[in-house]
Amino acid sequence: MNTIQKSAVNAAAVILLFGQAGCTVIGVGVGAVGGAVLTGGNPVGVVGGAVVGGVIGHGIGQ
Repeated sequence: MNTIQKSAVNAAAVILLFGQAGCTVIGVGVGAVGGAVLTGGNPVGVVGGAVVGGVIGHGIGQ
């Protein structure tokens, strides 16, 4: 795992530990990790994955 992937996983873990994990936030974390994995850690891929994951998570949460 590179630094971006570790940061995304750590951020998701912190959010889950503090109980602020709405579907949107979980989607952002999962999307960021997915984007990092699929693009080899490219920051644009991480941000793009986070956006897509957040939109999907928001849709699931409603």
